[in-house]
Amino acid sequence: MSEITPEVVEQHGLSTEEYERVLHALGREPNLVELGIFSVMWSEHCSYKSSRLHLKKLPTEAPWVICGPGENAGVIDIGDGQAAIFKMESHNHPSYIEPYQGAATGVGGILRDVFTMGARPVANANALRFGRPEHPKMKHLVQGVVAGIGGYGNCVGVPTVCGETNFHPAYDGNILVNAMTVGVADADKIFYSAATGVGNPIVYVGSKTGRDGIHGATMASADFEEDADAKRPTVQVGDPFTEKLLIEACLELMATDAIVAIQDMGAAGLTSSSVEMATNGKAGIRLDMNKVPCREEGMTPYEMMLSESQERMLMVLKPGKEEMAAAIFEKWELDFAVIGEVTDTQHMVLEFGGEVVCDIPLGPLAADAPEYDRPYLSKEDYIAWAGIKPMAERPDTDDVGGDLMKLLASPNLSSRKWISEQYDSQVGADTLQTGGDAGVVRVHGTKKALAISTDCTPRYVHADPYEGGKQAIAEAYRNLCAVGARPLAVTNCLNFANPQRPEIMAQFVHALEGMGRACRVLDFPIVSGNVSLYNESKATGGGSAILPTPAIGGVGLIDDYDRMMTMPFKAEGEAIYLIHAEEWATADPERSHLGKSLWLSEIHGRDEGRTPPTDLTVEKSAGRIILQLIADGLVSAVHDVSDGGLAIALAEMAMAGGIGADVEWNEEYSQAAWWFGEDQGRYVVTVPDTEALNQALAKGTENDETASIGIRRIGKTGGNTLFGNTIADMRAAHRSFFSDWMER
Repeated sequence: MSEITPEVVEQHGLSTEEYERVLHALGREPNLVELGIFSVMWSEHCSYKSSRLHLKKLPTEAPWVICGPGENAGVIDIGDGQAAIFKMESHNHPSYIEPYQGAATGVGGILRDVFTMGARPVANANALRFGRPEHPKMKHLVQGVVAGIGGYGNCVGVPTVCGETNFHPAYDGNILVNAMTVGVADADKIFYSAATGVGNPIVYVGSKTGRDGIHGATMASADFEEDADAKRPTVQVGDPFTEKLLIEACLELMATDAIVAIQDMGAAGLTSSSVEMATNGKAGIRLDMNKVPCREEGMTPYEMMLSESQERMLMVLKPGKEEMAAAIFEKWELDFAVIGEVTDTQHMVLEFGGEVVCDIPLGPLAADAPEYDRPYLSKEDYIAWAGIKPMAERPDTDDVGGDLMKLLASPNLSSRKWISEQYDSQVGADTLQTGGDAGVVRVHGTKKALAISTDCTPRYVHADPYEGGKQAIAEAYRNLCAVGARPLAVTNCLNFANPQRPEIMAQFVHALEGMGRACRVLDFPIVSGNVSLYNESKATGGGSAILPTPAIGGVGLIDDYDRMMTMPFKAEGEAIYLIHAEEWATADPERSHLGKSLWLSEIHGRDEGRTPPTDLTVEKSAGRIILQLIADGLVSAVHDVSDGGLAIALAEMAMAGGIGADVEWNEEYSQAAWWFGEDQGRYVVTVPDTEALNQALAKGTENDETASIGIRRIGKTGGNTLFGNTIADMRAAHRSFFSDWMER
């Protein structure tokens, strides 16, 4: 075995202090296998050593939460003895190095997190962030990532029903690829990862182990240097057809009583899966490395334990069930091998060639891994550091139609049809809605449906992490309400730069404070998630941190999908109403938020102003009103107001329905503020019967349900124009960015 020198320790991503902890934990010097295992288990990607302290502050419980953070995915009760299981994960660094395989294996990994717990995956979603379109590498990255997501998801047979894609120079050297999966299971047949039962067999199933992905977790826990391409071998290679077989084989075995515990081999592969199973079960583990199925000759225990080859699972079975389980996996043409057993030693012991090549106490690897309370700036000091300029003067517009067309053609508001057409959104025949505020899939064999949305506005989080964190949760909440779903729970993917910089740690801490506050007020707990730090690159020259991007995946329940709502205008002559905070009806220059808006950026090239504040009481009240209006059949279309403001919301509804609108401006505001301000807590609805609406609102006011909410009629549907632009011209402008970019 190699000598453990300071250089070898540094190559494994361990600090001098951390290596001292390794020596103390073992009472001796580690060998290379042991050092490798410590390095991946103590990596930021696996141990959350910079974030655990603050993650504990998030709200994770509710009467409908069956399992919160700590398992492979979160689990919520959706009634009738059924549960929804879901999680979001990052695959950022691998996708920058090798976009197709990086994105594809991100999808494969999140699928395994969900079906590991006994769920059949029913929907995929994603949240993507790219750099400037004119960056020489960006078109290649976009094409590769989209092809990878589509290639894997389509082949494995799970529909991709929603997502978001944004562009900003901060992602030039470090793109973000966040993948989410939602599955459905019987609530009394959830599978967990705790290995129990001394002597119970540990089995390896799925694909063989290769040398791909070694050090993947360590690579994902460091900044990019200039030699990012040299890290290509650390990117895993996926096979969606094998994954499909693995899903079916695991679900077939789960229908028996054979499984004690199960864990997928994700980041850090066989190491993390075995350590987590033993730790969660307060047990020990012994593995015979000679029995691990390998696809390459001469693989060492070090390589086997650190490989991140895809489509692999680790299980603990009940004694005597091995033959039956083996027959199932043989039928599905997958590897099956008994490679060890559960022990009572609370150690990880690995044997190879008749010798013990690793003996590590499990406590220091997992529960007692390093945890850092890294210094961070106060909110006030952070605002000063960020240097966000106040709005010097508030511009206006005398060409709303022209500004609208420019915004529709801009990278961040353009049609994503070029992307969505590469994803199979209909496989499984249960998809009810894509392209709206949330994706919606039927819970097979019932009248229920699950709504899914991914949301975050990084420019808001960068300017004010606390308000930006609140807004990310609130927007997911709005998007679920807009389709008629009762928001139930959140998963997240917390993408930030180097936590050893106090200003970056401030972004993380204050964003989590805002998220936690929003989740508590909205009864919208966080049940699973992922932290991805060190998202910055020296490859772009001089160092480049991403915008803080706490991507939110929201899940809600529609009790009867016949009541599902969509955003297109449905008919001519229907009244259009804006639902908003009551106090917003009183003109106030500080209340209509052009600051940080896309209009200010795209039309005037200015990045100024403060993040629009999110009034959580308004969000909750407005959401309840929207859900009641939908339930009572009083509205025919609903759309939340977000990026681009009211004008963009109206344009999206008009383009989707093929019907124009005649709308009026509240002259107490400037045209720019009224049409393009990005105030929060707002929805646009269309109403076929205004008298019925008025009666319902009068009743609601008596019950004080609408006390903080204003409802203003702003126009009616009809014709084929909006702000002087025809529907056809708006659609052409909306499609132009991707079609022009990809053809160049």
